[in-house]
Amino acid sequence: MADATTPARMAVIGAGTMGAGICYVFAAAGAEVTVAEPDPARMTALRAQLAGAIAGGVSRGRLSADQAAAIPGLVSHVASAAGLADGLDLVVESVPENLGLKRSVLTLAEARAPAVLATNTSSLSIDALASGLARPEAFIGMHFFNPVWSLPLVEIARGTATSDLTLRRTRAAAQAIGKQTVVVNDRPGFATSRLDVATSLEAIRMVEEGVGEPAEIDRAIQLAYRHPVGPLRLADIVGLDVRLDIARALSASLGPRFAPPDLLIRKVAAGELGRKTGIGFYDWTDPEPR
Repeated sequence: MADATTPARMAVIGAGTMGAGICYVFAAAGAEVTVAEPDPARMTALRAQLAGAIAGGVSRGRLSADQAAAIPGLVSHVASAAGLADGLDLVVESVPENLGLKRSVLTLAEARAPAVLATNTSSLSIDALASGLARPEAFIGMHFFNPVWSLPLVEIARGTATSDLTLRRTRAAAQAIGKQTVVVNDRPGFATSRLDVATSLEAIRMVEEGVGEPAEIDRAIQLAYRHPVGPLRLADIVGLDVRLDIARALSASLGPRFAPPDLLIRKVAAGELGRKTGIGFYDWTDPEPR
C-alpha cells in the first residue's frame, strides 16, 4: 500500500453499526471493500445502512451521482475473516468488545497477510490483542466514531510493537477518507473513551440519584459545555450495551471510578440498549426522542 493513498483493497470484519460506517467511508473514497460477517441478517442490515448513507450523502452534496452509483458494487461479502483475499492493503476488525472474540478474528485475518491489520476497539489493550499475532509490528488501533460518515476523527492507538511504517500507512488511510487523526499510546481507554465514558457514567448516576430527567441533564451539558447532543443521548446512540462493556473493561484496569452504575446494568439486562432497540434513556420510536 502506498503511504499517501486510499487503500485500493481493504476489508472490514463485522457488519454491525460501526462496521457499516467504516465500510461506507472507504467505499465512498473508491476502495474495494470486503465485509467478513457470518450472519446474513447483519449483511442485509448493512446494505440497508449503506443505502441510507448514500442517499444522505447525495442529498447533502457530499457524493456525486457517479460516486453514489459506484458504492454498492465496491462492497462484497465473505462469511469469515478466513475467506478474505491475501495481501489486502488494510483490514479493520470491528466486532464486539470481547478480548477472546477479537483475538480469534485477528488471528484469522493476519493469516491473509494484510499490509496493515487494525482494530476498531475503543477500550481494549492493543498489546493484549497483539499478543497472539505473528506480526505485531503491522497491528494498530484505528478507533472510529459513530456515525462514521459524519464525525471527523480517527483515534490511532499505537502498540508497543507497532512500526513507524504501519503508523504512517494508517494515518494516510484515515486522511485519504477525509478524517483527522490523533495518535495515542496504548493505555486503557486511550484518550477519547476515558473522557467520554467518565462523562457518560456520571450523567447516568445523576439520573439514578434523581438529579434530573435525562433530557434536562443533557441540555445542561449542551448549553454549558457545548456538548453536541448530551452524554445520555450519546450513550443511547452508541448503545448502552457498548457503554457497559467499555465501563467494565476500564473498571477492571483503572479501578472503581469506572464501575458501571446499577441503572446502566439494569437497562442492558432489560434489553433497553438505546436507539438500536428503540428505548434507552430516550424513546427512539418517537419522531422526537424523549
